[in-house]
Amino acid sequence: MEKSMAHILITPHGRALATARNVALVVGASLFVALCAHATIPLMPLTPVPLTVQNFAVLLVGLMLGSRRGFAALMLYLLEGMTGLPVFNPYGPGGAAQLFGVTGGFLLAYPFVAFLAGYIFERGRNSFLRAAVAGLLAEGLLFAGGLSWLYVFTHSLAKAAYLGLYWFVAAEVIKVMLAAGIASRRRAIAMMR
Repeated sequence: MEKSMAHILITPHGRALATARNVALVVGASLFVALCAHATIPLMPLTPVPLTVQNFAVLLVGLMLGSRRGFAALMLYLLEGMTGLPVFNPYGPGGAAQLFGVTGGFLLAYPFVAFLAGYIFERGRNSFLRAAVAGLLAEGLLFAGGLSWLYVFTHSLAKAAYLGLYWFVAAEVIKVMLAAGIASRRRAIAMMR
């Protein structure tokens, strides 16, 4: 006799397995973001904000894990960084100081970016277009947070946009499209099973 999924989740053993799986996904996702943070190209002296693969990872985590687990993974990532683990890009001061530096607005927005991308993507038909729209809206939130933070440092919206937006637009479009392609394809394969 085969047990149903509902029956498995009702048992204490089934709940423990589901919890362990979710914890492993969240921890793994935070480590994936940390790994991608180290794929960095410094753009000094043009801007103190480096070009990283980290934003791609944040979008992919949100799209793949959904809103709640994506948010949890990025909160864990920030906690790892605040405790001094080397998870942030290697060209910053590291630790909690990185959250108060020029890239702090981007970093602090990450959990909300992952949540928004996951929230939009998980509520509707699986398609590349939906994933791309989710990614673009989440990127809008990311840059709103990052540019607001840079505005506090520069006291000029034009200077904040110069330092934190113009250099990154083309790369961010590529990251959004790549994350949307991977997430929509993965979700389609999972639905065929």
